[in-house]
Amino acid sequence: MGPRINDRIRVREVRVIDDAGEQLGVMAPRDAVDIARSRGLDLIEVAPNANPPVCRIMDYGKYKYEQGKREREAAKKQRQSEMKGMTLRPGTDDHDLDFKIKNVVKFLADGDKVKVTVRFKSREMSHPEFAQAALQKIVVAISEAAVGIVERHPLMEGRQMIMILAPSREGVKKPTAPSPPAPKPATPAASASAPVAPVQGTATAEAPAADAPAVAPTPAPAAPETASNGNGSSSSDTTSVKETEAATPTPAATAA
Repeated sequence: MGPRINDRIRVREVRVIDDAGEQLGVMAPRDAVDIARSRGLDLIEVAPNANPPVCRIMDYGKYKYEQGKREREAAKKQRQSEMKGMTLRPGTDDHDLDFKIKNVVKFLADGDKVKVTVRFKSREMSHPEFAQAALQKIVVAISEAAVGIVERHPLMEGRQMIMILAPSREGVKKPTAPSPPAPKPATPAASASAPVAPVQGTATAEAPAADAPAVAPTPAPAAPETASNGNGSSSSDTTSVKETEAATPTPAATAA
């Protein structure tokens, strides 16, 4: 049965809290209902055992939703103390065992304890190692998933072996792979057309333009060396006279 609302509240006076959480004081229920309806809301009795009863102005649909949410959370906390059961046989094949292991991991992840029971029949009692191998496989699976721990180790009770698993309070964090180092920025290659800075202390000649024709340098004429021979004539003049005389044939040579 839900709380009383609006005209169902039949007391002499109530303490009213509006939709913003502010107290409006103590008043008659009829006056509080008029205020709630003027705002398009309802008057809900939230604390009937108080003196005077406490009523709140709010939407009744929103109130029911919040109340249902609180009840679900309380039921979830209560359900965490439940124990699930899982039954095996020593000869359970790998496919069925893997399916049961997935269910065990799911139960532990939801916060439930799990009671794993291995039942023996007739001659199976002579080979408990098969049951121990199956239980060990379950322990390895929950350890890798980091969802549970062994609360009670396998123990023989008549014709069955029982192990109890509990959810782990603190999940084991899996190691993360280290991130690769950031690549170093590549050094830009020197451009062939980039200007070269001159070395301090040396002069640099400007390179000729690509379109200008190459001009061979004209050698400067060598100045003739003049040396005085003592009689006022230079040695260059004497050399010229001797060359002229050698080139001119003599009369004796012509007669011969």
